Amino acid sequence: MVSEELKKLFKFFRDMTKLGVNTVEAHRAGTNQMASMVKLPKDVKCESIDAGGVPAEWVTTPKSNDHNAILHLHGGYYIAGNVKLVRPLAAVFSRENNCRVLNLDYRLAPEFPFPAAIEDATAAYRWLIDNQNIDPNNIIIEGTSAGGGLTIACLLNLRDQGVSLPVAAVALCPYVDLALTGKSYEKNAEYDWISREMSEFCAPLYLNGVDPRNPLASPIYADFKGIPPLLIQVGGAEVLLDDSLRLVERARAAGVDVELDIWEDMVHGFQDFSPTAPECIGAVKKINEFIKKFFT
Repeated sequence: MVSEELKKLFKFFRDMTKLGVNTVEAHRAGTNQMASMVKLPKDVKCESIDAGGVPAEWVTTPKSNDHNAILHLHGGYYIAGNVKLVRPLAAVFSRENNCRVLNLDYRLAPEFPFPAAIEDATAAYRWLIDNQNIDPNNIIIEGTSAGGGLTIACLLNLRDQGVSLPVAAVALCPYVDLALTGKSYEKNAEYDWISREMSEFCAPLYLNGVDPRNPLASPIYADFKGIPPLLIQVGGAEVLLDDSLRLVERARAAGVDVELDIWEDMVHGFQDFSPTAPECIGAVKKINEFIKKFFT
């Protein structure tokens, strides 16, 4: 059963997307509106920094240490989203794991199409190692939606460049098939607030003519050999459910240690909807349990 709080929020976002999904301005206006409603506890600090040439911020809480770090990648279909929108989740990760969270403001399409976002995420990860002197065994990459796809793409890019990989990664409701072949686009269309129409508009803006089955654009088509342990968390009622299921299948076939966590009746990006809803609390708890296995 879905809590009454989330039912109201799901309806709000479905109604909002009906107002228009076929302009970049509409997508950005929607995420900016959500970001304007973000409120943080007074003990959360957000410090703007340059992370290897990429705008970012350190999100910290009173017990954050310099030993561990999470590279946090926001969603938004690669055309929208911002660091302010995802600060609440970053703050929870910082507080529960006593670590710093690097909240990355990577470049967006269509002004900066593929592979700009991957270049930025890769540069920021290398900055953590080279500039901040953080051991890769003390770094986790995490992202939601497009940020989840970017998390996997960044791992693949780092591996192919011969860079030491992070100890683990977390992909929440990842967007990993820009060819849009998942059957859940139709199966869950009546439940989710995002849609095939939305993906059909956004994907070409990011791809900019690149084959949608390019493994760095759509990691579901990649070879996962050598990728570190993964947590894939997804809603059972979202249109991107099949992206996660097929991603897990391919990764496991390559010998990757993958934990799949499906939350029935939940729609896309539910972890960010309300920090006080019971479903969100439970899902984030599972994420932190995964992180704690690797952070000491």
